[in-house]
Amino acid sequence: MEETQDQAQATEMEMNFETALEDYLNPDFGELDEGTIVQGEVVKVEKDHVLVDVNFKSEGQIPVPEFTDQDGQLTVSVGDKVDVFVVTKNESEGTIVLSRDKAKRMRLFDRLEDIQERDTEVDGKIIKRIKGGYTVDLGGVEAFLPGSHVDLRPVPDMDALVGKEFHFKVLKINRRRSNVIVSRRVLLEEERNTLRKQLLETIEENQVLQGKVKNITEYGVFIDLGGLDGLLHITDMSWKRIKHPKEMVQLGDELTLKVLNFDREGQKVSLGLKQLVPDPWENIASKYPESERFTGKVTNLTDYGAFVELEPGVEGLVHISEMSWTRKLRHPSQMVRVGDEVEVIILGVDADKKRISLGMKQVKPNPWDVVAEKYPEGTILEGTIKNITEFGVFIGIEDGIDGLIHVSDISWTKKIRHPSELYKSGDTVQAKVLTVDKEAEKFTLGVKQLKDDPWSQVPAKYPVGSMVEGLVTNITDFGLFVEVEEGIEGLVHVSEISRKKIKSPAELFKEGVTIQAKVIHVSADERRLGLSIKQLKDEEERRKPKEFRTGGGETGSNLGELLRQKLEEEQGAAEPEADEASE
Repeated sequence: MEETQDQAQATEMEMNFETALEDYLNPDFGELDEGTIVQGEVVKVEKDHVLVDVNFKSEGQIPVPEFTDQDGQLTVSVGDKVDVFVVTKNESEGTIVLSRDKAKRMRLFDRLEDIQERDTEVDGKIIKRIKGGYTVDLGGVEAFLPGSHVDLRPVPDMDALVGKEFHFKVLKINRRRSNVIVSRRVLLEEERNTLRKQLLETIEENQVLQGKVKNITEYGVFIDLGGLDGLLHITDMSWKRIKHPKEMVQLGDELTLKVLNFDREGQKVSLGLKQLVPDPWENIASKYPESERFTGKVTNLTDYGAFVELEPGVEGLVHISEMSWTRKLRHPSQMVRVGDEVEVIILGVDADKKRISLGMKQVKPNPWDVVAEKYPEGTILEGTIKNITEFGVFIGIEDGIDGLIHVSDISWTKKIRHPSELYKSGDTVQAKVLTVDKEAEKFTLGVKQLKDDPWSQVPAKYPVGSMVEGLVTNITDFGLFVEVEEGIEGLVHVSEISRKKIKSPAELFKEGVTIQAKVIHVSADERRLGLSIKQLKDEEERRKPKEFRTGGGETGSNLGELLRQKLEEEQGAAEPEADEASE
């Protein structure tokens, strides 16, 4: 019995040896077709190659870099099982060329095709930017990500995405060309649609929710609420005044917001940020009563005034007219700058329109009140000329207050074309206070009022009917101006020169000659003195004997002619004198 068992074992061993010998002499390489993936065993790790046994006549040599990680560290050791790709084999020579990288790529392509078929996601890392998009590493296979498929909207900084990892959707695979196209936008659209559907079912007015800043414009901020965009208008960002939304938010900021209005059909959402904090304008009148003094910061300057922040969200306007009692400002920047701390007085509060009127000048006493008390009308004072204009002279009275001496109040009698004929800047002048108008802020002075008006004596000195003698100072088409004393002129109208009709007084008279005339009208109030040469001649005629009058008989007629000749001779004699005087 024991012999029989020994014989059977010997027979089995012989058969196994023969089978092994047959396999060695005639190996079956059916599973080692070129272009397939097989499993092999690492049998040796050399300096440059790794030897992998795939049950072929000889081991395949694979370069060491195909077995190292990103840091250059070897990832396999002797005895490890690895998948390799059969590149080529030569049965006659017993050589074979293997590749682990190609095996990995083949396995990865199989996985990507499965992902595409099941419509799932794949993780990848954007490794570089190329023309038209990016190159994405899918863990051994490089894919192309078109620029239009990076995000839901154009990316401002394309380079900022390099090195970042995302989820992608596989759009297209071409094994032959090793070409893979992926998309991130498709996933974002799917996610947005899902979130939008959920949001539309739950969103309502006055709801508080989270959002992310996705776009900033001059008029507001667009917020991504998760599948639906909402608008945060600039006026709903803060209770205080802001010039641009960028003063408060930046792209990507996460914000807590309140739904102000929701149009379900149009899918439009209006959002508010300031509505999450109390309105500082509530009970504003009690917080800032009129006539009370506060301190604020200048936040903005305009042509018409300065805005002053009393507290965050509460600003008042200091109109340019409320900045100084005395200075005539052209622009508020002459008094304050943005950022200045200023004291102000509350002038008025309009809670409905959210307006507060402020005053800066009211912080100090009105200097016009002091001036009115210090310089009542009739006061004689001295001051320095600060400015001269064609209409008058400005005299410094108090700090910021000037008095005006109008050109008409410089002299009672002299005709002054320009005050610079008599004064220059810096001169000290004595004058009388004429008016002090606090409301209109006008202070008027007079120099001529320091003396009596010479015209007040004219009616008494030159009554109607009296004869005067004076110098012709001006000749016009309508008459002669005759100075009877310094500063006092009378007018001989052309109709009062002669009974004869004359075209122009210049035919008979010249400036600088002395003439006699009769006073026919006088008025101190109107400052008028009317004279007549004609009436004076008539009166002289009436005093002559009848036979010598120019209106008598033949003799009288001859005498009249003689008198006329004499008058013409006297006038003729006067002309050379006038010429000499003019010379």
